[in-house]
Amino acid sequence: MFDQLVPVNKERHAAKKVRTSNDFRFASKFHVAYVTVHEFARAAAIYPLVFLEDKANDDFRPVALMGLDAGENLFVDSDGQWSGSYIPAIIRRYPFALTKAPEADRYIVCVDEASDLLSDTEGAPMFDEQGNPTQVIENVKRYLGELQQMDTMTHEFSKFLIHNNLLTPLNMRVNAANQVRNITGCYVINEERLNNFSDAKFVEIRQKGYLPAIYAHLISLSQIERLASMKKSPTPEAVEDVTASYIEAKETLQ
Repeated sequence: MFDQLVPVNKERHAAKKVRTSNDFRFASKFHVAYVTVHEFARAAAIYPLVFLEDKANDDFRPVALMGLDAGENLFVDSDGQWSGSYIPAIIRRYPFALTKAPEADRYIVCVDEASDLLSDTEGAPMFDEQGNPTQVIENVKRYLGELQQMDTMTHEFSKFLIHNNLLTPLNMRVNAANQVRNITGCYVINEERLNNFSDAKFVEIRQKGYLPAIYAHLISLSQIERLASMKKSPTPEAVEDVTASYIEAKETLQ
């Protein structure tokens, strides 16, 4: 998602401004987007929510599927307009992000200097004439801080699913643009295992507040058919098995 991510710095960005725009062409190649557990209820009405394995961190990360092929976001049209009524927070935060400082347990606000939203002439300034952060930066800090807290809770949710053996590989066939597609390489919650939990374990899930997210995820899987219907025609490089699309999706989760 980011081409030139650097820490926000008053010397480096003193004259920079941030434009607001409804142009999402920067996300037109993202077929998946990481979502936090807090987004499940709204995102499930539009996107299939699945889990991708993050072997490097021994984790599974929930994502919204926005396309059936790598490099294709079915929700961004040729004018850069987003057709879905909900846009994942990881997309809305662009061109800003938090990165962990290597020398301490803290995070640094960074910006993608390659973004068209960063300008020398248009938009709201990042710093005032005295070199102090403007409300733009303060709002970004607050928003990213809230996302970081949500991210921590999402990791806890994923760990719970793993610990209780609730995730199972998805293997689904859909007909998209007159072509049968095998949807594999991602994971979903096994509803049968969930239903076989003891009453005590089910109460534990409820007390942790995970039930809404679990059911939102299960309901969202019907949106895979929606993606299939949105796909107009196969691209030249389209293949029947889209496993690789999900294996290669890590770069969009950063």
